[in-house]
Amino acid sequence: MMLFPESTFKSFTKNDIADTKQGTEVLLSIDTESKEEVDQMLEKAVQAGGTIYGEPHDQGWTYGAGFIDLDGHRWKMPKA
Repeated sequence: MMLFPESTFKSFTKNDIADTKQGTEVLLSIDTESKEEVDQMLEKAVQAGGTIYGEPHDQGWTYGAGFIDLDGHRWKMPKA
């Protein structure tokens, strides 16, 4: 994965950049191996300044959580 400053990204896309405070342009997903890994990654995201939008929960077929990073991107972490 590569992350770019907005000005650099805009030069690649030749398009307006989505305002993540107004809408969600993508949901990024990181598969994990265990419930413990989900919980650890969520804790690290919060320590780095992220905000939880989906508390850790068991859906029966998977366990997962979600957070919003400092740029407003939403990340989902399901147990694979």
